Amino acid sequence: MPQLNPSPWFAILVFSWLVFLTIIVPKTLNHTFPNEPSLQKTQTPKTDSWSWPW
Repeated sequence: MPQLNPSPWFAILVFSWLVFLTIIVPKTLNHTFPNEPSLQKTQTPKTDSWSWPW
């Protein structure tokens, strides 16, 4: 049964992971966002209580 022979499939698996780790990951890590996130204020805004009409 040739489908049980792991040697060609293991080589394909290792080669594909090497390609993934050496080419694709650095390209995605070098991605820069066009709008950098800004810092939020630490103070909470003052909210007024709601007076219900009933």
